[in-house]
Amino acid sequence: QVQLVESGGGSVQVGGSLRLSCAASGFAYCMAWFRQAPGKEREGVAGIDSPGRTTYADSVKGRFTISEDNAKNTLHLQMNSLKPEDTAMYFCAASPNRVASYRLDGRLFGYWGQGTQVTVSS
Repeated sequence: QVQLVESGGGSVQVGGSLRLSCAASGFAYCMAWFRQAPGKEREGVAGIDSPGRTTYADSVKGRFTISEDNAKNTLHLQMNSLKPEDTAMYFCAASPNRVASYRLDGRLFGYWGQGTQVTVSS
C-alpha cells in the first residue's frame, strides 16, 4: 500500500509559478502527476520512474519539471509560465508497473492522492 498526500496548490496569475509536492508513505517504481479540469477527461501531465527517467505531456513540456526527493519520499512538480488552461485539480499517482510513468496512462496507476487545486487567472 502506498498513501499519497499532495500539497502546494493555489491560485496564481498567468505567467506565475507553483510547486506541487506529494508525500508518499512507501516505494513505487513509477510516480506521476495527473490533472482533471471540470468537464474534461483526466490528463497525464508528467511521470518519473525509479531510475529517474521522465515523461511529459506535450502541453507542459518546457514549462513543468517533475522530480523526486528519494530521501524524503516526496514527489514534486515545478510549474512555470502557467496558463489559464493549466487550471485543474492535480493528482499524484503511484504504480509498481515499470512503464506506467512512460505511458502516463491513469489505468496503470493504482494509488492516488486526494488532489490539490491549481487555478490560473488572467
